[in-house]
Amino acid sequence: MKKQIGNLRWTICALVFFATTINYLDRAVISLLKSTFTRELKWDDADYANVEIAFKLSYAIGLMIAGRIIDKIGTKKGYSWATGLWSLSAIAHAFANSVFGFASARSALGLTEAGNFPAAIKTVAEWFPKKERALATGIFNSGTNIGAIVAPLTVPFIAINWGWQWAFVATGLLGLVWLYFWQKYYHKPADHPKITPEELEYINSDIAPLEENEVPKIEKKYTWGMLLKYKQTWAFSIGKLLTDPIWWFYLFWLPDFLESQYALKGTQIALPVAAVYTLSVVGSVGGGWIPLKLMSKNWPVFRARKTSMLMYAFLVVPILFAQYLGSLNMWLAVLVIGIAAAAHQAWSANIFTTVSDMFPKQTIGTVTGIGGMFGSLGGILLSLLVQKNLFVHYRAINQIETAYYIMFAWCSLSYILAWLIMHLLVPRVNVIED
Repeated sequence: MKKQIGNLRWTICALVFFATTINYLDRAVISLLKSTFTRELKWDDADYANVEIAFKLSYAIGLMIAGRIIDKIGTKKGYSWATGLWSLSAIAHAFANSVFGFASARSALGLTEAGNFPAAIKTVAEWFPKKERALATGIFNSGTNIGAIVAPLTVPFIAINWGWQWAFVATGLLGLVWLYFWQKYYHKPADHPKITPEELEYINSDIAPLEENEVPKIEKKYTWGMLLKYKQTWAFSIGKLLTDPIWWFYLFWLPDFLESQYALKGTQIALPVAAVYTLSVVGSVGGGWIPLKLMSKNWPVFRARKTSMLMYAFLVVPILFAQYLGSLNMWLAVLVIGIAAAAHQAWSANIFTTVSDMFPKQTIGTVTGIGGMFGSLGGILLSLLVQKNLFVHYRAINQIETAYYIMFAWCSLSYILAWLIMHLLVPRVNVIED
């Protein structure tokens, strides 16, 4: 009779999923209020880009700090501090009334929200064996899509009925509610009062048992400088640098694309935006399921991961034709953008998991933070070089569709380029041992 392993690890995954949902809900609010701020606060594209650059720059700095702090103080405390502070930062937006005020609140949000992914990836590494990590990462990472779905369904309604300030307050309060449940229910596997011996053994199944009389190894300490010497760190970081900005682009500019191209206003944007992120949920979970399926057929972990990522990279390519298809029917554009967003989430579930595939557990938060910092720097470069200048120029001459075509062309190529660079740096599995 097969032993019942237990499913407590999936409860922990659910907690991380809800944290990630709230994380992205908080950051998505502003994109749905862009036209409101243009009308009420007299913002233009450059003002909006400056506020988002402030977020991305502080997020990049925060990732470097957060990953290191979480590795030092542990997942429970690190996640608690990050969530509590980003929730207060989200609420602070309600008291801003200028570009400087929003940039300040946005900087605080970026600095504190940076704790989510290093803490989440470290949680998955603590609670799941390697073969399940991409699936678990895909599930919690789908929270980014759920947050982006909930935002257009709620924020315009709140803004119209109670004012835009309450959109920030309501979403910020959700994080404080989550904090209560995290404090109450999270423990490390070995310390959790409800875990079964079978599940604990399954979680630790990747760890080689000690031989008789063997002394446990003392964990090696890694500095940032030491980690930056490894090609594996650069493979992960460059992959994030090239592909993270594409998700930022969807998150912050999709409502504007729909308004600019199809004259959608207010709550009209909700359904197509929600459709894009609903497809992304499928990509996020499916992106973790496919490599798991390949591993069940005895594929090596690294080969299954890289093959899956190459498949996802090619699924983004059709976004090049989004505007042409959209000229036939708006929903065709929504479909190809949704498929590209789903492919990004599938890619993201696996690129995050390459960290726990290649690095010791005590470095996962730090390496995730380094890679995340590079992803944010890529987002800043995209805002400075493309969105701030390109969009302002083409909107001024009434040709905004050209700016979007250039952006979609870059989206279509970024993942294949990232995959090639990662493959050249780490062509085969090379695990860094303690």
